[in-house]
Amino acid sequence: MPSPDTAAVVVSVVVPVRNEAENILPLIAEIAAALDGRWNYEIIYVNDGSTDATADRLAVEMKARGNLRQIRHAASAGQSAAVRSGVRAARGAIVATLDGDGQNDPAFLPQLIAAIEHGGERTGLAAGQRVGRKDTGFKKLQSRIANGVRGAILRDGTRDTGCGLKAFRRDVFLALPYFDGLHRFLPALVRRDGFDVVYVDVIDRDRRHGVSNYGMWDRLWVGILDLAGVWWLVRRKKRVPQVMEVERDGG
Repeated sequence: MPSPDTAAVVVSVVVPVRNEAENILPLIAEIAAALDGRWNYEIIYVNDGSTDATADRLAVEMKARGNLRQIRHAASAGQSAAVRSGVRAARGAIVATLDGDGQNDPAFLPQLIAAIEHGGERTGLAAGQRVGRKDTGFKKLQSRIANGVRGAILRDGTRDTGCGLKAFRRDVFLALPYFDGLHRFLPALVRRDGFDVVYVDVIDRDRRHGVSNYGMWDRLWVGILDLAGVWWLVRRKKRVPQVMEVERDGG
């Protein structure tokens, strides 16, 4: 596949990964099947300090796909940092994201991207909401509790912020305050900046290979601190004044 005209790239698909070598090729093929012929797009894999064959698999596939790029973190910096690195490198005005473990189905990418395109300038984010989750019962209980607490405090109208399938305007994302954990609070922060959020139901899948990079204690205490910080940011948001330049009187 030839390299896309960088000036004509409409959509950038950002995939953060760490030690997902076995999932690389099948997921890229599914992304291509979902987007080929619809948009001029690029795929940006952000290799977040992988120690397996992830980098090698991507390097081989890049020879065959001119629209595939790899960005590498020398050491793992986490999912929010990986997403941000990908968005900053993106050439498209619209960015779509999905997790690299295969649980997010790329077949839903067109719906998310179209929701941004058709929503007009006021729509800043299209967020996937998982149905039929394939996680363990304990992990689903964790998410249910976390989403319930978050929703009660932030009132962001979102039942599932943990889904990696999202699409948003690049400039909207880069204007958000950055912190580790940002990816879990996008709906609240996008609304804070005055943009609309739309939701798309997506079907969750089983992980094909490997194991999750996240555990209960990775999320619990840090998530509580992040929630408090985002609550403060939302509460402190002031209305931006409308600024008009006064024309000089003639004569």
